[in-house]
Amino acid sequence: MSGTKSSVIAIIFFEILMALPFLISAQGINPVKVEIDLRHPAQVIEGFGASDAWSCQYAGLWPEEKKKKMADLLFSRELDHQGKPIGIGLNFWRFSIGAGSAEQGEASDIKNEWRRQASFLKLNGKYEDDAMTGQLWFMSAAKARGVKNFLGFVNSPHVNFTLNGKSYSGDGKCNFDFSKTAAFCQDLISNIQIIKKRTGITLDYISPVNEPQWKWNEAKQEGSPYTNKEIAQLTRALSLSLKKADLNTKIQIAEAGQLDYLTNHKDSLKSRQVSYFFDKKSPGYLGDLYNIDQSISGHSYFTTSSEDRSVRIRSAVASEVEKIKGLRFWMSEYCILGDSLMKGEGRDTGISPALFIAKLIHHDLSYANATSWQWWLAISPNDYKDGLVYIDKNKTDGKVYESKMLWALGNYSRFIPAGSHRLPVKLENADQVYVSGFRNQGKIIIVVVNSRKEAALLEINGIHKKQIKTYTTSTTLNLAPSTSNSNLIRVPPESITTLLTDEK
Repeated sequence: MSGTKSSVIAIIFFEILMALPFLISAQGINPVKVEIDLRHPAQVIEGFGASDAWSCQYAGLWPEEKKKKMADLLFSRELDHQGKPIGIGLNFWRFSIGAGSAEQGEASDIKNEWRRQASFLKLNGKYEDDAMTGQLWFMSAAKARGVKNFLGFVNSPHVNFTLNGKSYSGDGKCNFDFSKTAAFCQDLISNIQIIKKRTGITLDYISPVNEPQWKWNEAKQEGSPYTNKEIAQLTRALSLSLKKADLNTKIQIAEAGQLDYLTNHKDSLKSRQVSYFFDKKSPGYLGDLYNIDQSISGHSYFTTSSEDRSVRIRSAVASEVEKIKGLRFWMSEYCILGDSLMKGEGRDTGISPALFIAKLIHHDLSYANATSWQWWLAISPNDYKDGLVYIDKNKTDGKVYESKMLWALGNYSRFIPAGSHRLPVKLENADQVYVSGFRNQGKIIIVVVNSRKEAALLEINGIHKKQIKTYTTSTTLNLAPSTSNSNLIRVPPESITTLLTDEK
């Protein structure tokens, strides 16, 4: 009861503060001037998502009430009795197609059993439709809560199709046995068919390789390296197999382990992937294949600092993708692994990593022109900054913990519908304040990341302001709703605030 009272008091206090912008201005806060450009819309947003990797195989077996709570936090678009979002409304779900290391057990060499992955395909070559029950539960729960887009991704080919019979390379070279290409492609088709049978969901996308640039020579998790040439060979075969099976699932490539592998990384055999796969003059051109999706994906790891480098790498991605007519860029995986700004070690459900993530989303959308943004582990048991929702490291039951990273992503995912156009934004006096704008069916959506330790006052121009609805995530608030009728908007210190208003 005391927690409920505290929440109500916090929301009332927040609404009082929102009603006092002129008083704050009079005290000397220099407004951040925001100019929304309605005339030059940028990319169309496809959505926001996360993956079921590693943890959902167990979390999906937890007691019904608790796994429903996890699903609500991730997928729900409902409001509680106070008008606060129950969940962050993800519209994209990534299903991890395991390589069979879980069945191998200790023989897989992967010591952490939470990183071993199950598979419908068994070591004896037969299929077991019930082998991934926990993951299938979350997939069905996502569908029931309105998720529209589903992707199956492969970290390593099944161990039945690898050169060393393991789900990691060992020597840093491609571990896929290309003599078993037909069997590998048929396995992906079988995965699509089993998922359809069990959930009614046909995968919209299949991603056959993941972070192909890394060596994957240590038995820490499933993974396999590939050169660009090897990816092209595999993708061409998969395209033919999907066509023969009369499946509409699109192939999505290539989950680059670092964004500059899409453009100009020095590793020539694994770099310049945009031009290698989508330039018609390239020997690796895949753009005209059956079911190839006109998108290319990369992961934002190891490119978040310095600020200049972060912006430069993302701007280069946008420039390179723009050269190919109709091509889109997806930021398809991220969690905080660590750099000079923030370390990945140590679970932190507070506002600091949330601000870090919110700023990164801003950069990926505003500089790299990402049309889709996808988190790594939706659910994590780890002492690491890799989860939206955290759970006890228990296979059958335990506690569920929310994180501010969850709600910070929600400031984007809950309020920017698929089909929204990003709107360019110009800022003045905006040190440590990041603003992105969007338009959808007559609505304007603005997301403000205030990394300052003091409040920021926004003076918004370029839109016809009437009543503005706000949702704020801060140290004490999780998408807390409020309204403002002022042309000056106060955003709290160290917060992410989403503003909603009519265009006219």
